[in-house]
Amino acid sequence: MELENIVANTVLLKAREGGGGNRKGKSKKWRQMLQFPHISLCEDLRQTLGETPALVDRDYHSLCEKQPIGHMLFRQFCETRPELSRCVKFLDAVAGYEVAPDEKRKECGQQLIEKYLKPNSDDHVPEVPSQLVDACCERLEQEPSKELFKECTKLIHDYLSVAPFADYLDSLYFNRFLQWKWLERQPVTKNTFRQYRVLGKGGFGEVCACQVRATGKMYACKKLEKKRIKKRKGEAMALNEKQILEKVNSRFVVSLAYAYETKDALCLVLTLMNGGDLKFHIYHMGEAGFEEPRAAFYAAEICCGLEDLHQERIVYRDLKPENILLDDHGHIRISDLGLAVHVPEGQTIKGRVGTVGYMAPEVVKNERYTFSPDWWALGCLVYEMIEGQSPFQQRKKKIKREEVERLVKEVQEEYSEKFSPCARSLCTMLLCKDPLERLGCRGAGAKEVKEHPLFKHLNFRRLEAGMLDPPFVPDPQAIYCKDVLDIEQFSTVKGVELEPTDNDFYQKFATGSVPIPWQNEMIETECFKELNVFSADGTVPPDLDWKGQPSPQPKKGLLQRLFSRQDCCGNCSDSEEEPTRL
Repeated sequence: MELENIVANTVLLKAREGGGGNRKGKSKKWRQMLQFPHISLCEDLRQTLGETPALVDRDYHSLCEKQPIGHMLFRQFCETRPELSRCVKFLDAVAGYEVAPDEKRKECGQQLIEKYLKPNSDDHVPEVPSQLVDACCERLEQEPSKELFKECTKLIHDYLSVAPFADYLDSLYFNRFLQWKWLERQPVTKNTFRQYRVLGKGGFGEVCACQVRATGKMYACKKLEKKRIKKRKGEAMALNEKQILEKVNSRFVVSLAYAYETKDALCLVLTLMNGGDLKFHIYHMGEAGFEEPRAAFYAAEICCGLEDLHQERIVYRDLKPENILLDDHGHIRISDLGLAVHVPEGQTIKGRVGTVGYMAPEVVKNERYTFSPDWWALGCLVYEMIEGQSPFQQRKKKIKREEVERLVKEVQEEYSEKFSPCARSLCTMLLCKDPLERLGCRGAGAKEVKEHPLFKHLNFRRLEAGMLDPPFVPDPQAIYCKDVLDIEQFSTVKGVELEPTDNDFYQKFATGSVPIPWQNEMIETECFKELNVFSADGTVPPDLDWKGQPSPQPKKGLLQRLFSRQDCCGNCSDSEEEPTRL
């Protein structure tokens, strides 16, 4: 039995390291899998731009800023014209200024003004008027604010979004973007991935590690068994989680990259977090709890994640240590959005949901709320990270739910000497019983929390850009989860039959690739760099040449037709690189 766990862990670690060789986990056939279509096959996609926003918005912000591959291709287009190249370099310089360390920001701003905003400079950007330049110089001397060049960047984006954007839409670079979008929208099935060991359990099925064959990128695959969903009437909950994950694009919330179905399950392919959850690190890595700087770092990143959710008008409602996961580098992400819900603009919601001991007083009392429960739960979590114990219940000591809820509503939490005055102040303000007085709920949201003295040493712009080093880095050779055989198996669902009418729900769920994470995957795994090649002499590549025709697929021989994957059941492996599922 121990041998099975060792083998499962060894296979997973090898996959995480790229499997050896130069392909970094990519299939031998990865170029074939990501072969660009001839541009003539993308014409339908071009026609849908602007007509169906769900596919692609035909607007500058979506195509040239929000979508990572679109952003890079628009930049490549701009580099072909000196006046546009200067604008792009200016935008990059402003982005660098905004994340500069506080002590270097003024110097960085002065260099930026000298290079791009002074008329005698070779890189002068004339789109920014002199009056605005003078105002920026004056404000820089007074206080080098992170927002100093906000108006300048808006002017540059306004300029780029008109004539240059129109020219881009008629260029080879936009045609190449359409080819990437065509690849992005190809069907996703279980054969898109290799499957590895089980990592844990979700509400409706297992969570296992998986790897995209074409790119070698590792993910976590959360399986929702169709019969289990149906038996528990969990369709709305499952679809809600999928749609919320799809909507949120945050460095501090797990990303949904793919959603697909198999015969028996619906699958969410999510960011793989190899570092384990905060509950494991709080209680199983030495003395319970963290030193204050480590707790403050995690609290700051969680605050940023909650801010990103709240900006999309999503209240999380299930913040607790086991739902906060660490990645390879020690950064955290919020996971498991099964209880998250959208709050309509100008409205409040009601719902007695969450985990006992982390639910806010207003939730326990079944009162109406917006985002206040998340800030209460952050207070519980900060307290637990420092104290090594939840504020309203003791670990491994059974207390009745009613008693915990009484403590939450009526009793002031107690603080030990582990809390500095600053840490105690933050927890007290977050754990305020009255949601109207609670930190984060007084009108400015996350900004109120970020401005607390506990975070005064943190540069949030650099934190949000992933530029600050975490206080703890997980061991790359460790598997931070239970042994394979210690993860309890799900029982077989009986008395439930799947019917054709269920397919409507499955089709809403299994929508394939999610654009931004998919495009990031192509860039991170260097597939974009290796495939996005244009002719050095300026000639049009064959796949972008309207005069040419799509290359015909080579005809298969008799043996190939008999034994090809397309003609089999789809469960077969096509090479020795496929690991056995353990």
